[in-house]
Amino acid sequence: MAKVLMKGNEAVGKAAIEAGCKYFFGYPITPQNEIPEYMSKELPKVDGVFVQAESEVSAINMIYGGAGCGARVMTSSSSPGIALKQEGITYLAGAELPSVIVNMMRGGPGLGGIQPSQADYFMSTRGGGNGDYRTPVYAPATVQEAVDMVMEAFEVADYYRTPVMVVADGMIGQMMEPVEFKAPKKRELPNKDWATTGTNGERKPNIINSLFLDPQALEDHCFKLDRKYKEIEKNEVKYEMYKTEDADLVFVAYGTTSRIVKNTVEDLRAQGIKAGLIRPITLWPFPHKAFNEIPAAKNLLVVEMSTGQMIDDVKIANEGRLPVDFFGRTGGMIPTPGEIMDKAMEVIGGAK
Repeated sequence: MAKVLMKGNEAVGKAAIEAGCKYFFGYPITPQNEIPEYMSKELPKVDGVFVQAESEVSAINMIYGGAGCGARVMTSSSSPGIALKQEGITYLAGAELPSVIVNMMRGGPGLGGIQPSQADYFMSTRGGGNGDYRTPVYAPATVQEAVDMVMEAFEVADYYRTPVMVVADGMIGQMMEPVEFKAPKKRELPNKDWATTGTNGERKPNIINSLFLDPQALEDHCFKLDRKYKEIEKNEVKYEMYKTEDADLVFVAYGTTSRIVKNTVEDLRAQGIKAGLIRPITLWPFPHKAFNEIPAAKNLLVVEMSTGQMIDDVKIANEGRLPVDFFGRTGGMIPTPGEIMDKAMEVIGGAK
């Protein structure tokens, strides 16, 4: 298939439809508005349904209903809107309902601003709602990756019966890049014999629920979920190692920030400084094993569009072996290669 030039948000919408999404429920918020706009125009063409809900809370509960019927469903929003959806996401996790949630992140806390940010790392990787649950989290660095990951997210959601998040900063939603729409690797998916599709008098009705009044039953359910999350941790970790084989200084960055950091890596190497990059592609499960693959490293430098939310995971993965430093811009400010270079030189002792 030939590549086409598309805005990130619209490419996400097309990727969802190509993956078999038939129902979208959402509410407008900058900088992801082109996703619901695209879906409102294109879903009816494939006998799908678009609903602009009266709020983000309504939208995520519509997702619960659609997923409970066994359909492929998606919602999208930006940071404050995703925060409002967190109660519904924990319901989805508790009821084991496959669904895809896209977050084009903007600055916060609160309403914050409408410029790109990566300040939803905690909310995305630590659950965000109540209870013992996790959600797989994909972090694309390009529009093409956003397309690929949205398609894969539907497969992962159905395979594990879980909500899956795709998080990108607002820049990826707004930029235009050439993309192609290749079918994802198909998994052998389980039958949705749990779905509320009607009985036709042939079986007992299915009930979708996350309420367990018996504490023993709830503990059993939580341990069942935990076993599933351990399987996801074992099977679904994704990351990129960029010029880390001989790197003395190893950056850790994801999403758009990782693209900026790659420029800094090249600039440092041009000066004879061996630098490399670990890029988490799944934020959860986090690629802990990647930190065992940097034999020459002397320093780690985390770079984010936040005040430093990924640092905890990096420190856990590092297990105290190397010093960990941080550089970040936040509130919608985007770090430049030069700023990152200055921090790198400070870390390795080349500048004060």
